[in-house]
Amino acid sequence: MRTFTSRWRPHTLRGRLSLVALTTATLLMVILTVAFNTVVRRHLQHQADDELRTRATAVAATVDTSGARVRVLETPGEELLDTNVWIYAGDRLLEKPPSATATGPLTRAAGELAARGGTRCATAWAHGPVRLCARPVPGDDTGAATVVTALDLSPYRGSADTLLLASLALDAAMLACTYALTRLAVGRALRPVRTMTDHATRWSAVASDERFGSVARPAELARLGGSLDALLDRIRALLRHERQLTRELSHELRNPLARIIAELDWWQSRSRSAEETRATHEAIADAARSMRTICDTLLDDARDSASAAPGTSEVVPVLRRLADRAGAARPEVEVEVVVSGPESDLVAGVPDALLERIVSPLLDNALRHACDRVQLRARARPGGVRVEVTDDGPGVPASFAPQLFQPGRRADPGDGHGGAGLGLPLARRLARSAGGEVRHEEAGATGATGATFVVGLPSG
Repeated sequence: MRTFTSRWRPHTLRGRLSLVALTTATLLMVILTVAFNTVVRRHLQHQADDELRTRATAVAATVDTSGARVRVLETPGEELLDTNVWIYAGDRLLEKPPSATATGPLTRAAGELAARGGTRCATAWAHGPVRLCARPVPGDDTGAATVVTALDLSPYRGSADTLLLASLALDAAMLACTYALTRLAVGRALRPVRTMTDHATRWSAVASDERFGSVARPAELARLGGSLDALLDRIRALLRHERQLTRELSHELRNPLARIIAELDWWQSRSRSAEETRATHEAIADAARSMRTICDTLLDDARDSASAAPGTSEVVPVLRRLADRAGAARPEVEVEVVVSGPESDLVAGVPDALLERIVSPLLDNALRHACDRVQLRARARPGGVRVEVTDDGPGVPASFAPQLFQPGRRADPGDGHGGAGLGLPLARRLARSAGGEVRHEEAGATGATGATFVVGLPSG
């Protein structure tokens, strides 16, 4: 069951980025609004205090403290000065506003403020906030006077509240604009991503050869497009490889299956003797073994091709390793490795595994037809490495040489060897995939009596 947060969380990148921007802007607006209104309120309070001190100074000029008693002098406009003014001689109240009572909250607050002495300000409540400030009037006697003035803070608080409401309204408008502009900006920024998504969907449906890198994009999307292009190329290569494997399997398995079906039809057409039945079984088993060999060969090639990666390999150790395996498989045939030149110069631009997959079918073919000896010769050539696989067998018939590298073709299918006619084509295909080549040389070109296959690979 989804929680409340996950239910209301946006499900699109555009919505999430807009929400993050809105949250950040809200926090910033709250901080700025609180700071602004705090400064405004303190500034308004300072203005009220300045006005109160000015009035207190004006009233203090009417107080005479030079004699034994404190006297309040009569001056023009004294009714204006008497408004919200208290005058104390020590702790004795001399003057108070006509509207204030001797026991009222403002009079008590003024008395407390005068009793504390010094220039002080405080806020009291009487039908609203009232600011009071006390100013001592120095005199010759110890019973100096104190003037306390008061000012209603309601207009100031009203102005502060109006500013607060105005700032909140401005914040709301700014947040709405921020959210709208963020969604618009993010939407425009993500428009190329939506376009790339649509293109990828369409290209996958029609197997298009178009790529993302063909269109100018921002740097981040260009890198993404490059990665997607590499992925598309890899997928396309795998699909081609899969189709090729399927074609080869269907082509190569057709003949053994036809043999099995023909033998079964012949066996079922009428009653057969035990000898004929045994022959049919052997023919079917031989066709099944041929199918297994074909499948193993093609699948091994598919796995090796899919995992092939760029690299280098030292040719001589690979050839010696293959020669040791071949000698163990057919001890009656001598497998010799002949090296021309320094071994350090014989470095091929392919991995060890790929070099083995290229030479192994040629060596297997040589072992299959050799009488006594097989030679693996290696030498450097300009820009690459040359490997020759030579046997002392009967060689390749001249009439069959044009079909030598065609899959499934064998010079003599009834020679008793278990080959499927796929090793040489696979060796050539793997060599070409690495920028090399596999070819057959006529006996007259090398002076050998058997067959000679030459592998040319780029240097590492």
